[in-house]
Amino acid sequence: RDQLKKCLASFNVGTGIHYPVPLHLQRAYRALGYRQDDLPVSERVAAQILSLPMYPQIKSEQQQQVAERISSFVSERAESAVSLRSR
Repeated sequence: RDQLKKCLASFNVGTGIHYPVPLHLQRAYRALGYRQDDLPVSERVAAQILSLPMYPQIKSEQQQQVAERISSFVSERAESAVSLRSR
């Protein structure tokens, strides 16, 4: 996620990380008694999710550019991984 965030930022595409700490581990919910590893899927996903631009005024062209940047990023990483494996 961090590499994708940097890549998109280099193209002036803003991103965010809205819940870097899963809800069940946040101070506001401490009284519920959850601890680290109680909800492993939530914890794993909180470390992976990246929020993309989404707002009513975003234009179709902007959406397309974001999608193309992400697709290109993923393709380059996949090609790199294949190249490393074939050595």
